[in-house]
Parts: sequence; C-alpha cells; structure tokens
Amino acid sequence: MGVQDLLDPWKNPVTYAIPFFLLTIAIELAALKWLDHDDDVKPPTGYLGRDARTSIGMGAISLVFSLALKVGSFLVYIVVFELVTPEALKMPTDTWWYWVLLIAAVDLSFYLSHRFVHRVNIGWAAHQAHHSSEYMNFATALRQKWNPWFEFVFWLPLPFLGFSPWTIYVAFGFNLIYQFFTHTEMIGKLPRPIELVMNTPSHHRVHHGSDPEYLDKNYAGIFIIWDRMFGTFVEEKQRPTYGLTKPVGTYNMIKLQYGDYAKIGRNVRTARSWRERLGYLFGPPGWEPAGGPAGREATVTRP
Repeated sequence: MGVQDLLDPWKNPVTYAIPFFLLTIAIELAALKWLDHDDDVKPPTGYLGRDARTSIGMGAISLVFSLALKVGSFLVYIVVFELVTPEALKMPTDTWWYWVLLIAAVDLSFYLSHRFVHRVNIGWAAHQAHHSSEYMNFATALRQKWNPWFEFVFWLPLPFLGFSPWTIYVAFGFNLIYQFFTHTEMIGKLPRPIELVMNTPSHHRVHHGSDPEYLDKNYAGIFIIWDRMFGTFVEEKQRPTYGLTKPVGTYNMIKLQYGDYAKIGRNVRTARSWRERLGYLFGPPGWEPAGGPAGREATVTRP
C-alpha cells in the first residue's frame, strides 16, 4: 500500500461506515421522538439543531486534517519500517493473530494518546473541542478535533514493533467506527461480561461528564481493560453533566477548535519565567501560577 492508496477514500473503512453513521443518527432521532422515556429520571439530552450542525461540520472538516496527518506520518512510518525495524520483527499481515495483536496495540496507543491530551495543556487545547458539546448523541461523536498531530507520536512505536504501516490506519479506522457507537444515551448498561472488557455507551458517557468524579476517566477506545489496568476507570453511577466544566458558549467552529490555543499563546507571551511558559504548555489543563514572584508553587483549576 502506497500514498496513493492512503489518499483513496475507498481504501478507508470509515468511508463505508458513513451511511451507517447517518442512518444511526436518524434512528436515534426517531427513538428520542417516539419512544417512551422514564419520567423518574432526567430525559436524554437529545439533539439541538445548532449543536448537531456544528458537530457534523467539525467532523467533515476534520477529515482534511486527518488526511494530512496520515500522509505525513505514513512516510515516516515507512522509513522506520523499511530501514530500521529488523526483518525478524516484521510480522505477516495475512494471519488472523496479526490483526488481533494490531487492534489491541492500536487501541492501547489510542488510550495513551487520549490520556495525554486530557492531562497536558497543549494536548487538551486540541482535544477539548470534542468535549465542548453539552449533548450526548451520535452527532457528538462526529465533533472531532482538527489538530490530531499527537497521534503520530503514540503510533510511532508500532512500525518499530513490526506492524506494517498501512495496516495501522486500517485498524485505527475500525477503532473510530467502534467509538462512534459509544456516544449515546439510548443504550443503558450492557451485560456484565461486555461491560468488564469493552468500552460501552455507559463507560463513555462517564468520559464526557464534567462532574468532578467523572473528570479524566474512561479513556478507552475499544477495550475498557486499559482503564481498569491503569487506574482510570470509573463506573457510571448517575447521569453525567455533559460538556466542559467552563462552557464555551459558542457554536463558532474556529473558536471551538483554536480558542484554547489562543489563550495558551497569550499566557506564554505574558509569562514571567520559562517555568511559567512550560507550565502553560505542558502542565495539566487549567494550570496557572499561584501569583507573586515567578517560581512559586502553581495551582491547577480544571477548565
């Protein structure tokens, strides 16, 4: 597989999933309209037209940025795979176990990348756009970031380990398709064996919650086992409050995607020391100096 194949949308599994995404959104809208809902609990957040249009628009534009990342990273991965990876490590792509290992490896890489963008301010500036909606529905799944550059770093070990570069993108395509279906309130908890191993709508609702007990939890893509292993799992106890802890209050896609970058830029320009500059870039989201002379202990207030 070459760059020309990477540019071909018909070689991307996400292309074939798009009609199912749209059909699923239509089914969810119909279910929200016509199905009875439990009056003893808050109703599903449902859809807001402006919010859904913003999410879908952000998703459509993100395809361009994702393609640019694919092309750039693919060339680097090819160089690594062909010139650096020992032949003994290169695995055959025509075996079932190869794809099982790859899907697990890509999902672990996604977990690590996802955790990074939640805990490091420069990463959160890119990712927060996905969390900016106060609605939890299938349209929100399409509210993708335009700055996916950090994924390059977290996928880089895969060609070193012997995974063929083209297969990484195929596996990640299926990873994204799976994640789409976790963005809903219309599905409750699934049977316990599934909830123990797989990322489910219940687990992912927690991830989109801005409640203190839900913040920075359940980073999983496909397998929730990573969160259970690394101590970032929280079970859904009550319905989450969706969105950011400080709502952005806009549907302007440029502000949603780049507003946090602008804020970081202003903070770095006015910082009093390199320690503060590094804190604004690589500290946790909401990092700010405690006040007084540069170098004093910093505080963190989650955005």
